[in-house]
Amino acid sequence: MDELSLHGQNSLIGLLHGKDGAALPRPFERDIYLFDTHVAGTSHVEGIMELEPFLNVGDKLTFLRETDNPHDEKAILVKNADGVKIGYVPRMDNAIFARLMDAGKLLFARITAKETVDGWLKISIRIFLLD
Repeated sequence: MDELSLHGQNSLIGLLHGKDGAALPRPFERDIYLFDTHVAGTSHVEGIMELEPFLNVGDKLTFLRETDNPHDEKAILVKNADGVKIGYVPRMDNAIFARLMDAGKLLFARITAKETVDGWLKISIRIFLLD
């Protein structure tokens, strides 16, 4: 039996990483829908109206726990794909999501709608758990 080569496309490592270095899909990874809400605090984000044209329905938003937030110990920061802050998960909705994130679960959101209401950018989101 030949030794397994650790380099090249025909090797074990090449097989695990996929053809041409592209990662193979994770067979049991899925997005589990949890909740619909909106992004809170957009009116306090400097430059949000300039950012608005770049926020589109379907865009993925990342979450970051902000445990040192002086206003809310369960705060969850919401960022766009470029890592720019766009607001927070609303305080009335964040307790369970904060606990999930504190337990190591990966949560994210997708934009489902956006509209400007009385000068306020309302961004509706759907929250998911990556399982």
